[in-house]
Amino acid sequence: MMNKEEFYNLLKTRRSIRQYKKDLVSREILERVLAAGMEAPSGKNRQNWRFFVVQGEKRNEYLLYSQKSWLGIKTILKQRLKPSLYDFTERFFFTLGEAPVVVFVYSHNDSEERYHTSIGSVYMAVENINLACVTEGLGSCTMGAPLEIRQEVDKFLGVDKLLEYQRGELELLCGIVIGYPAHQPPRAPRQIENRVTWLE
Repeated sequence: MMNKEEFYNLLKTRRSIRQYKKDLVSREILERVLAAGMEAPSGKNRQNWRFFVVQGEKRNEYLLYSQKSWLGIKTILKQRLKPSLYDFTERFFFTLGEAPVVVFVYSHNDSEERYHTSIGSVYMAVENINLACVTEGLGSCTMGAPLEIRQEVDKFLGVDKLLEYQRGELELLCGIVIGYPAHQPPRAPRQIENRVTWLE
C-alpha cells in the first residue's frame, strides 16, 4: 500500500513529456496503464471512456494529422511561448517526440447522464493513466490538439463507422502520447493564488 509521502511525491513527479526514446512499450504494460484508467470513478458508474491505441505504422501515419493539428494552435502558442519553447513544441507536433504510442480518448455520451458529468468522468480516467505511466517509468503528454481536426481523426481511427458515433454518442476528448522519457523537464510552478475559496 502506498503511503502518504509516496502518493504526494507521485503527483509532483508527473510531467508532460515531449521527448521520448524509441523503445517500444510492451502490450502488458500498456494494458496495466489502461486498466488504471478504468479504475476511475464515473457518473452513474457508466464507465463511459473509450480508448483507441495507435502504434507501429498506424502511429507513423498519424504524424501527418498531428502536423495538421499544429496549424490550428500555432498562432496562439506563438503569442504565449518563448521562441525556443515554441520551436520545441512545433518539433513535438511534427514527430510526437518519437513516442511509440498514441491513445485517443473518447467519451460515450448518451441521455443517461449529463454531458459535463460524462466528459468529466473520462478526464478522471485520463489522469489515472498519466499517473500510472509515472509508476511504470513511462512518460506521457495529454494533447487537446487532435480536437482541431476532430472529424479527420474520427475517420482516421475508423470511429465514424461505429453505430455509437453515427448516433452522435462518441466524442473525441484528447490524445495521450506514451513512451519512455528522453528528457526530464523542470516542474512548472503551481499557481495557487486565488485558486481556492473557503466558506464557513
